Amino acid sequence: MKRTLIISALFATVFSFANGTNFNHKEDAKSLIPVIAEKTVKAENTKIQVAILLDTSNSMDGLIEQAKSRLWNIVNTLTTLKYHGKTPDIEIGLYEYGNDGLSASSNYIRQVAPLTSDLDLISEKLFALRTNGGSEYCGAVIADATKQLNWGKDASDMKLVYIAGNEPFNQGSVHYKEAISDALKKDIYVNTIFCGNQEEGIRTFWKDGADIGKGKYFNIDSNRAVLYIATPYDVRISECNAKINDTYIGYGSMGHSKKMNQEMQDANAQGVSAANFAERAVSKSKAAYKNDSWDLVDKVKDDKGAIDKLKKEELPKELQNKSKAEIKAYVEQKSKEREAIQKEIGELAKKRQAYIDAEMKKTKTQDDLGGAINSSVIAFAKTKGYTVEK
Repeated sequence: MKRTLIISALFATVFSFANGTNFNHKEDAKSLIPVIAEKTVKAENTKIQVAILLDTSNSMDGLIEQAKSRLWNIVNTLTTLKYHGKTPDIEIGLYEYGNDGLSASSNYIRQVAPLTSDLDLISEKLFALRTNGGSEYCGAVIADATKQLNWGKDASDMKLVYIAGNEPFNQGSVHYKEAISDALKKDIYVNTIFCGNQEEGIRTFWKDGADIGKGKYFNIDSNRAVLYIATPYDVRISECNAKINDTYIGYGSMGHSKKMNQEMQDANAQGVSAANFAERAVSKSKAAYKNDSWDLVDKVKDDKGAIDKLKKEELPKELQNKSKAEIKAYVEQKSKEREAIQKEIGELAKKRQAYIDAEMKKTKTQDDLGGAINSSVIAFAKTKGYTVEK
């Protein structure tokens, strides 16, 4: 794409662009190059966006537990995807619906978190969900997610909705067919996960929703506990996680609270299982886990001059009396430490996954929320021209 755009600029005296303007001078062509180059950079910043819409009515406690148990596994599946050899940005959004604790005027739906690369925020919000009620309006929550979330506009972006629940898909004043049709206009593909018997899901229009949305239909047992496979590598990965936390340097108004939340989400993951904790640690070794809004190491990767722009009071106390040169040296040291730890976790993660794959062959593949999302993400990615790297 980049090559095509630049060639078009250089030969602007011959070609006419989509806006109908003809360029007859070489200077016109030259003036276009920086503009086109800027657009090209943005176009290369491919996104994988996944909105998860969860039924939080009374009967869905098991579904919420599966989501908590599988969040980091889903993230790690997404991080295996490449587009033209590059790692896309990963954004996850979260909705709840069918909860009587929510407003009737909002159709009992709530945007819990926008599409964001702040994965700790998604974890925080997910662990805070509580079931109650309710009235489950699938069409309404799909419509809201389509309209309110900040979806990418590039043709290479992969935009997916996963809606999970157990009541008829056609309830509420917003018809699911209309909502899904609007989603498709934005190239958002809708996948449905029915928590119950496969035939019942078909009978209550969950499969029809997926068919219309050009997505996949799944049925799962939402009350089934997630299967965990302990590996010989989990303990060392957990040890690396403790080390990697020491490389984060909080800055700005959110620095301290976000660093505390990072530790809280470690605790949440560990509370589910040791295997889930290992999955989270693996996620923290990937490019998708970035915290440039509060961590100075990540910030400097994106903005080399960030330290020069910060005020003294925006720095953590231990750095406030340091010179700019000393701060830069400290950040560079922590950056190198993190890269080394991430590399070790990455190598351990490959061995861990190979172990899990071998063990899974001995047992029946588990059908749960994570399994449904992971399998369809991989299948859809291949149709979009993405590759999967193990």
